[in-house]
Amino acid sequence: MLAIIGGSRLAQLPILQVTHRQIVRTPFGDPSCALTFGRIGSQNVVFMARHGYGNSIAPHEINYRANIWALHSVGAKKVLAIGSVGGIRPDMAPGMLVVPDNIIDYTWGRKHTFYEGPDRPLVRVDFTHPYDAELRQVVLAAAQAGQVPCIDGGVYAVTQGPRLETAAEILRLQRDGADMVGMTGMPEAALAREMGLQYLHVCHIANWAAGKGSSREHILFADDALADGMAKVQALLAALSGDAAGTDS
Repeated sequence: MLAIIGGSRLAQLPILQVTHRQIVRTPFGDPSCALTFGRIGSQNVVFMARHGYGNSIAPHEINYRANIWALHSVGAKKVLAIGSVGGIRPDMAPGMLVVPDNIIDYTWGRKHTFYEGPDRPLVRVDFTHPYDAELRQVVLAAAQAGQVPCIDGGVYAVTQGPRLETAAEILRLQRDGADMVGMTGMPEAALAREMGLQYLHVCHIANWAAGKGSSREHILFADDALADGMAKVQALLAALSGDAAGTDS
């Protein structure tokens, strides 16, 4: 089954034909919200709003362990995580979709592993390539088939939040090799790897990062770019129907 995690701009999934909702309890506390089950075309899907259905949970307060555990416990095998980010690289303008291929983690104080405590074994997962290669190709192929413009590749810098970055911080991220910046990419991706889930980000560029483009003096969110980006996300998810996880898996 395919799991879709919606970001702050995707707390609801209109194209999902809902069958039922389920509250899941985990050993790590409560997830962000109840899980919503349904179908997109021929594909079984479970949907979760990362920030809660009321979009009220800040990035650093999200219970990432409970979220990933909950999705795994109901049978999800693949996770498509949607997130809004700021564009740093010149071609990553507001409204664009990006499928990143790597991460730099700048967060701190978040619960980054399931394996901690005296009764848990020490586990180190290989995180050289944080995103699942097979799922990346499926999503990129679906984008091409559905004629959904999508940038292939880029480095996602994950900051602590909830405040936005300074222009100087963005310049530092750029020097480090980052192409976009967001607040929720980690530890979600690493926890999915620990749980053995195939995981991929699809990032919607919501704005230029601080000091870039139209955000040179202050962060500017353009309503038309936000609406365009969300329309592309919906089109991509529709194009994925029946491809990412099979018709009944």
